[in-house]
Amino acid sequence: MTVQRRVISKNPESSAIEKKIKRGNAQRQASSWRGNWSMLLLLIGVSGLVSLVYFTWTDDFTHTLVSRGEILTQPRVFTVDCSEDYKKHKLFPGCTPTKCGRAISDSVVTLEEAQKLRRLAERGLSLAGSDGGASILDLHSGALSMGKQFVNIYRYFKNEIRDVFTEEDFELYKDVRGRIQKVIAETFGLDSKQMYLTKPTFFSCINSTSAKTTHDEYWHPHIDKETYGSFDYTSLLYLSDYGLEFGGGRFVFMDPNSNRTVEPRAGRVSFFSSGSENLHHVEKVVWGTRYAITVSFTCDPDYAIDDPSLP
Repeated sequence: MTVQRRVISKNPESSAIEKKIKRGNAQRQASSWRGNWSMLLLLIGVSGLVSLVYFTWTDDFTHTLVSRGEILTQPRVFTVDCSEDYKKHKLFPGCTPTKCGRAISDSVVTLEEAQKLRRLAERGLSLAGSDGGASILDLHSGALSMGKQFVNIYRYFKNEIRDVFTEEDFELYKDVRGRIQKVIAETFGLDSKQMYLTKPTFFSCINSTSAKTTHDEYWHPHIDKETYGSFDYTSLLYLSDYGLEFGGGRFVFMDPNSNRTVEPRAGRVSFFSSGSENLHHVEKVVWGTRYAITVSFTCDPDYAIDDPSLP
């Protein structure tokens, strides 16, 4: 898919972001593509089928890293060169990314668990919801989209919130968070005890309703480490199926000269190092509803947050 740029009026903030994106692309293009093409040619020389295991080629320079119809029996890992972003922050040996990349796994969370978490999200989001196409529910801070703003569900609904959520809901959420943290640590060679949950970590519900505020404009390209300085590793747990329950809404890594997409599948976990080596965006949802959880991790204990608990 050819990258389509939005035409917007320039302001200092957007210009700065564009410069960072261009600089990150230039840094990666010089090294990663030369190595990737050499490795691809080598693999094809060994086996003409090997390349098909990792991604599907299309005519518009979009590669599918994993399709919705596939079921991965082990994590599918793609390494990329780390950006310079992490050097601008305090370094934490054993945790700060030195091995960067992106990975997808279908064996961390079961379909049944994903369905339970989706029902949790649906119950919480039914209390309000955005006027635009993107709503969030943050069990940690209590933030919930309501109209064109946010409310704190714990303050707004008080004791009634126990009629919406149960202790079992929160235990499942905590358990799943722990398993995601473990697979990230194993994949990137980290000590999981040096990783900390950080904010924002939240449920998202996206549909095709037109955006009403900037909070609804989820589709813009961005770099997590630039947006949230505390982020070192980002993960998403999908709670609905691309092509069956919604159209559009694929997760897109924007690499030099191409895009690489992940097609959501309920129970699928996608995770990656948070620097500019993983510039990305989400396609606009064109029909149906896309549910997911963003679970974020930092190496800096000063930015750690606790697992949520019912008041």
